[in-house]
Amino acid sequence: MRSASAGSWQTYLVGGAVRDRLLDLPVVERDWVVVGATPQQMTDAGFVPVDAEFPVFRDPHSGEEYALARRETKHGEGYRGFVVDAAPDVSLDEDLSRRDLTINAIAQADDGTLIDPYGGRDDLAAGLLRHVTTAFDEDPLRVLRVARFAAKLGRFGFRVAHDTHRLMCEMAARGDLAHLAAERVWREMLKAMATDQPWRFFEVLQRCGALDALLPLVARTMGVAPAHAASADSPALLALRHACDSSDTAPVRLAAVLVACLGADDDVERELTALRADRDTTQLVRRAWAARDIAEHARRPDPAALHELLARWRAWDGATDLDGSIAVLDAQYETPRLQRIVPVAAAAARAVSAAALRDSGLSGAILGARLAELRRAAIASALEDAALLT
Repeated sequence: MRSASAGSWQTYLVGGAVRDRLLDLPVVERDWVVVGATPQQMTDAGFVPVDAEFPVFRDPHSGEEYALARRETKHGEGYRGFVVDAAPDVSLDEDLSRRDLTINAIAQADDGTLIDPYGGRDDLAAGLLRHVTTAFDEDPLRVLRVARFAAKLGRFGFRVAHDTHRLMCEMAARGDLAHLAAERVWREMLKAMATDQPWRFFEVLQRCGALDALLPLVARTMGVAPAHAASADSPALLALRHACDSSDTAPVRLAAVLVACLGADDDVERELTALRADRDTTQLVRRAWAARDIAEHARRPDPAALHELLARWRAWDGATDLDGSIAVLDAQYETPRLQRIVPVAAAAARAVSAAALRDSGLSGAILGARLAELRRAAIASALEDAALLT
């Protein structure tokens, strides 16, 4: 860590590191704000610029990011529509005032002193997600961030403050969320899936009316949230809760949600493209969707159905993420036995050598038919040996 001051500079630990320490959570990364410095002074001191649009620098030794204190003026749509002023006269309080939530607007000086001009510690104690100023509504991405923090801190009983919820409702009603890029929405959603209570991400967005604009596929399955009473879990959230029981992997959890929302073959590729889904989640969705009609037969277990399942997943070469694929399928159809059955079947089928059959003179359709026959037999034998046929 560099010195907290250099000449007239002052550096402060800010944001998540301060918040999580106060909540006794592990601090994953540390971010710093620098007051009183210029970009040239930062580079002269050896810091490396990391963003062409914002005055953010990386310490080449620690890898931690140092951002110049800045004030922002809204001039366009979306989360990038700001004019940034990072002059040396920008104060720490001004920098903290542009942050999204009070619990993220606490700074810590080098001597451990906390600077908390907007009541973040009080809101931590009360379990409130509350906006810092009404400038919150200038950045629609903050609606997603509130939902993500509700998911991250749900186990502590955190809830969205009434005034903040009203502001989010107004933003959704104005159509502000339409200005967010699909890639940005996807990244926030994927981060939310790695939290303790990821279903709260969707619940918060549903209650403020943002889900329709951001994730219409999910919104259609959740319906309209009641004004005050708790809403019943939709199939999508039931699948998500089930996936959380067997996997802490974000793509698995998100794939479980999406598969529960799909209604027809034509939906799959269209929705994945519209959402700008990442490769891992895309593959998991495709595999679960491809296996939906044989999931019931595969869990009995049925050697022929298991062979078909592995064929659809192209699992012969060992590259398929079987654990993740099974978890997504299990989340939809509650097939817990597949966790034991499929790996046994896959190992047995992979042991059948296609090369040996080719060497014996088989080729083409005859080779394919014989290979499938031997794989099905190997699966049946392995399941019987493992006492999994009953």
